[in-house]
Amino acid sequence: MRKRAEPVLDSAVDDAIESLRSLIRQAHRLVIFRAVLRDPVVAALLDFLEGIAGSRAHTAKVAKRVAASYAAFFAGLASQVVSAQEAAVGTPWQNHLLNLMLRDENPFSRGAEGHGLDRMGPSLVLQVEADLARLRELHCLRGEQVAVAFQAMGWDGTWPGWDRLRAEEDSCKPLSDQRLEMKRRLSRASDWGPLVTELAAYYSRNGAGKFSEFRAFRWNPQSRGGALEGIASPDPITLEDLVGYEDQKQWLARNTGYFLAGHPANNVFVYGDRGTGKSSAIKALLNRFAGSSLRMVEVSRDDLHDLPRVIGLLRDRPQHFIVFVDDLSFEEGETQYKTLKAMLEGSLESRPGNVVVYATSNRRHLIREFFSDRNDLQGDEIRRQDTLQEKVSLADRFGIQLSFVAPDQKQYLAIVCAMAGRRGLTLKPGDLERRALQWAQRYNARSGRTARQFMDCLCAEVDTGKGK
Repeated sequence: MRKRAEPVLDSAVDDAIESLRSLIRQAHRLVIFRAVLRDPVVAALLDFLEGIAGSRAHTAKVAKRVAASYAAFFAGLASQVVSAQEAAVGTPWQNHLLNLMLRDENPFSRGAEGHGLDRMGPSLVLQVEADLARLRELHCLRGEQVAVAFQAMGWDGTWPGWDRLRAEEDSCKPLSDQRLEMKRRLSRASDWGPLVTELAAYYSRNGAGKFSEFRAFRWNPQSRGGALEGIASPDPITLEDLVGYEDQKQWLARNTGYFLAGHPANNVFVYGDRGTGKSSAIKALLNRFAGSSLRMVEVSRDDLHDLPRVIGLLRDRPQHFIVFVDDLSFEEGETQYKTLKAMLEGSLESRPGNVVVYATSNRRHLIREFFSDRNDLQGDEIRRQDTLQEKVSLADRFGIQLSFVAPDQKQYLAIVCAMAGRRGLTLKPGDLERRALQWAQRYNARSGRTARQFMDCLCAEVDTGKGK
């Protein structure tokens, strides 16, 4: 029995190794989706498979390489599982590969993003079909396939695998219903080749690359010469959460709606007292128009000189972008505002139709002025009035200017009562208002921000049993 069992075992190992070698060959033949191979988790997996399938004679050096590659692969998947914010499809490995495919930026996804399949020749479509067949082989890889070859190396102990890194009950919510549905469609299909049309439609609706995965971005000038970084958890604030300022909110929503519909839209400048919800009103537009082509890119005031590069990255995309500049103001001698002025109006290069600028400031006049600026007889400058006009002209280049004024006592208390209702607080109105006014007096401010900070403190007291 023992002699007859050995050839069966050897045959199983040989079959497993040959299967892995075939999988590796297919992976390295990817063409359109070749960037998938540069992903650290995928690269670690392939290096691991090559180590255990390369030779039956495993030296200490090979064993060390295999262990390191598997550690990188396993740890990479585990890190994604514990930090996941959306529901997964399939095993952790399958979910990771599907995510890579849907956010891959390649000639097919970029072409489909802009024009669907209309401008793609048959050669490109055929190559995509071939790539999808190879990707499906990678997708179907399971830990059990690897266990036989891995244990043949002399692995001591139980094979850990990677298929059950995630808990059975996955409570994460999908970030995008369309993305989740496309992943499920791929996961269930026995052949991915016929899904080219559906995949192209997905890219057309949702975009390619990082624009398919994120709705909000920040510009990072330190990342390899500057890059857009996706924000996984944008502020959940909604326009309905902001009490009051109905006219201002309507202007923002109306202008943004025109923008998304392809009509002419204005750049928007929102100014006013601190803590009144200027920034929140703009960020809330992402949630008002959730599911649309709207994306938001936050650019720091200090990085305005990079605006031409940011616009260059957005110009040819089919999505619509709000470039959001928060807390905009300039001191004497600062010149970043000139780049912004040129982009808004005046540059030889036109602002693309899929980009608008929404900015906020506590100051109506964005460039600091002095009374001495208005004295034409002071200083050596001959055309001093021209300098004054240069300083006040930036705000005028925003087609829509909206003012957020600090609320009076009645409006402030209305904001507090609305917040209390949303949070389910049941304090008597008199007690609530008295405490809200005491809080505002202590911090010398009445604003939406002050009201929210008061409610945060009050909710904490109630939760701990100290609130009366």
